[in-house]
Amino acid sequence: MLNLKNVISYAKEVIEEFQKDNIPLLGAAQAYYYLLAIVPMLILLLSILPYLNIEAETAIQAMSNVIPSNTAEIFRENIVSIVEQPSGGLLTIGIIGTLWSASNGINAFIQSSNMAYNVEETRSFIKVRLLSIALTIGMIVAIVVALVLPVFGDVIIDLVNRVVNLPSQTVVLFQLLRWVISIVVMGGILMALYHFAPNKNIPFKHILPGALITAVLWQLISLLFSFYVSNFGNYSATYGSLGGIIILMLWFFLTGIILMVGAEINVVYHRRRNDKNTKVA
Repeated sequence: MLNLKNVISYAKEVIEEFQKDNIPLLGAAQAYYYLLAIVPMLILLLSILPYLNIEAETAIQAMSNVIPSNTAEIFRENIVSIVEQPSGGLLTIGIIGTLWSASNGINAFIQSSNMAYNVEETRSFIKVRLLSIALTIGMIVAIVVALVLPVFGDVIIDLVNRVVNLPSQTVVLFQLLRWVISIVVMGGILMALYHFAPNKNIPFKHILPGALITAVLWQLISLLFSFYVSNFGNYSATYGSLGGIIILMLWFFLTGIILMVGAEINVVYHRRRNDKNTKVA
């Protein structure tokens, strides 16, 4: 049973770490690299769509359901041209560009994680870069699952239902499972991210709380931010054609902060567990 006093004390420690490590600044640094990675990542993902027989408008609508519609409109022309004119060479370029650009974002997270745990980076440049690329591949898989299941879940369920004729209770169960699977996959990749990113051996059981909380928060923040921008935030009136880019930067900024909040939760939990084991010993 949770002790309210311990929960409040834990929250205070996380807030102290948040302020000490200047998490908003680290989130902004990650947002910059994520923005640089978004174009090659889109090229990669969109280059796959023609082989899945997914139409351009379906892809645009899917993006609008996950990210603010103003941001999705920025990529409309690119989406239409890539989806309607598949290119194997473009797919290869997309893979290489995505891995290199996105790994810079993960590299920024690695440095931020070292700051959170107060450790110096002693691993070689090649080892860190290979680690960044490996974690990038994992994050791409997690993002694809996190986007595809919630967005295309109804399409998949309808397809299965036409073939098998599922009972209504099973359809409801699948509706729930698509969100559960999305969060579990994202949580699993985040555990790998939190385990391998810092230059410190952190047991997996010490990073479970931060990974699960981050997975849930990322889903909620993405949906709430998309709803807010679509219904209340008129960025286009203020920034004109740059409104979509500003929205995308804000979303990446929030994503960077959420990732670091999870890291700080793990830092406090790891420290408390070590202190408890020391006292017992």
